[in-house]
Amino acid sequence: MTKNWKALGVDAIPIDAYVWYEGNWEHDKYKHSHLRYQLTYVEDGYQYFHIGKNVYLVPQNHVIWIPSEKEHRTTSDAQTVNLMLILFKTVPKDSFYEDVHVFPAPAVLKEMLHYARKWNQLLLQDQEHTSFLNALLHSLPHFCQENDFLQIPVPSDSRLAPVCAYININYKYNYDITILADLATMSIRSLQRIFKQETGITIQKYTQLIRILKSVELIDTKQYTLSQIALMVGYKSLSAFTASYREIMQSKPKIKR
Repeated sequence: MTKNWKALGVDAIPIDAYVWYEGNWEHDKYKHSHLRYQLTYVEDGYQYFHIGKNVYLVPQNHVIWIPSEKEHRTTSDAQTVNLMLILFKTVPKDSFYEDVHVFPAPAVLKEMLHYARKWNQLLLQDQEHTSFLNALLHSLPHFCQENDFLQIPVPSDSRLAPVCAYININYKYNYDITILADLATMSIRSLQRIFKQETGITIQKYTQLIRILKSVELIDTKQYTLSQIALMVGYKSLSAFTASYREIMQSKPKIKR
């Protein structure tokens, strides 16, 4: 039994755990929230999740956990986005489930998610459905090896907005920090201190993060070699790019054919 529940809303789904897999995903880009807890697995492509003051990159083979009633929206310029959502009505009493988490899906979790596709968009549940998805849900805290660098901090101090905008445009260049200080109308020392205080990372780390996130988008296009991408995002050599990518993504860059 299947049913188009979009007109009624996620919270109208009658079963405790609802599986939804879809290729060539096109999600509405407006902000929304629901009472359901949401697990999203990106099988192909990538998505950005805008939640509160932060933007989270969820690349291929990664999952994001979103707590109940957490307002969010998604964006992506990926060629194709294939993903799975599992929407849970109830969760165990554990602090893990009340925070946003982004982490790579280990092999066993990917196999479990692949198996769960047998219940895609079904509104009837049996004992296997209930037991299997409950086991997956309880296992998530143990699978989570969080990558904090996939979170792009957005500072609340308005003086830093032009600084972040400048870096997002000029990330491929080696710019002088005095330019950023002038944009923020601060001394270099004050800028460095306040930026770290607002975002939790240094300006240099923020620039590295933006470069690597841009490289993820370029890799997804399958139009360039890794050497070309390295130069396009501001690295002088493939080895320097690979080392930086590995630090952020915890894996080597790879063009998927």
